[in-house]
Amino acid sequence: MKAIADPAQLLGPGLAAIRAEFQVPVGFPPDVLAAAEAAARRAPTAHRDRTDMAFVTLDPATSTDLDQAFAIEAAGGDLLLHYAIADVAWFVTDGDPVDGEAWARGETLYLPDGKAGLYPPVLAEGAASLLPDGPRPAVVFTTRVASDGAVRIEGVERALIRSRAKLAYDRATPGDLPAGFADLSRRIHDAEMRRGAARVDPPDQEVVAQGDGRFALTFRPMLETETQNAALSLATNMAVADLLQAHGTGLFRVMEGPDDGAVARLRQSARALGLAWPAEATLAAFEASLDPSDPAQAAFMLAIRRAGNGAGYAAYRAGVVPWHAAVAATYAHATAPLRRLADRYVVQAALAVANGQAVPDAVTAAFARLPAVMAKADARAGRIDRAVVDLAEAAMLERRVGETFAAVATDLDEKGVRLQLCDLPVLARVDASGVAAGDRLSVRLETADPVARRIGFALA
Repeated sequence: MKAIADPAQLLGPGLAAIRAEFQVPVGFPPDVLAAAEAAARRAPTAHRDRTDMAFVTLDPATSTDLDQAFAIEAAGGDLLLHYAIADVAWFVTDGDPVDGEAWARGETLYLPDGKAGLYPPVLAEGAASLLPDGPRPAVVFTTRVASDGAVRIEGVERALIRSRAKLAYDRATPGDLPAGFADLSRRIHDAEMRRGAARVDPPDQEVVAQGDGRFALTFRPMLETETQNAALSLATNMAVADLLQAHGTGLFRVMEGPDDGAVARLRQSARALGLAWPAEATLAAFEASLDPSDPAQAAFMLAIRRAGNGAGYAAYRAGVVPWHAAVAATYAHATAPLRRLADRYVVQAALAVANGQAVPDAVTAAFARLPAVMAKADARAGRIDRAVVDLAEAAMLERRVGETFAAVATDLDEKGVRLQLCDLPVLARVDASGVAAGDRLSVRLETADPVARRIGFALA
């Protein structure tokens, strides 16, 4: 959700400049706040009472915009995942001020010093959030997970739920979590490996002060509970995608894998970082072997993430099977409607078709518009993430101008030589001739300007 963590707020001035440059919203217009306040008072009247089910949430400790709660039960050799998703559509009406503002934003924007939400806090962190302080309206997806990790939607319903606990990734114990949580996660993970999926979850980078005005970027690997929790969303999103595809409707998340040029660059990055990538091993196979607790391997995981072609959205088209290369399956976004506009409509479509109803016309019309809207929002979020990374790298290197670094050329283009530093998770360029991909280089840091978010190297 964010490129860099900055708990000590060491990058404050630079982040303020990024917020201004990319026009990150501050608050909400008065009419949107007033409409949200009114919507928050809307009582759920179309929801079955499921408050007897033992739902819990699992998120970062400080999160209050809780999209998902879950309960798990055994069904013979299968597991039933009851995944409750915030019922945003119950509170937000198409065409009202809250809806209009959400279409203008597209998604929540995350920066190290805070976020710019998709919806006003009275909804996103209040009435619509699945907090444990009372009953909340939700759309509950029941997904059957077989022993081999195959998933299928068993039912979708509007329901009133009560979360039993707000669990945190860094504090939850196995005893806090529903029975079957680890088993379900393992089934989904094993199925991914058999499909040849290539999802990359690089560790977070965090800015730390080293004294004397120096910064460093350290890695924080994902906790096991984070990885396991991600499997619940993955299972539900794949099952929803299959359901919608079978009924001739939907909006899907699609992505192509890295092309041959990107893979060739990654092989050079691996070499620079001292990693042994066997020539016969595919990228997906090598990814599966990576250990995010090792700094060099964590840096390579970041390089993989940056090398991808980027994901997009595609509305249903007859005869076309939407594909997400990283998941190696048909995939939809349905599980984070408080943070992504598209999810609200995917949830509504799934609710309709699972109950034998026609997809509302407004939802079908939205599917046609959403790919362009979400592409714009994703691009903006990506530029902000890149700016934050550039800022952090420049701040980290500011006191090291004049030093020499070992690097490997990953490839060449009309802009010069792209290189990977051997000892830092930094990708950069250098203007040089007579250099070939794979060459080892010694480069001198000429410029590191946090204000301009720019670093510059020259051959040493």
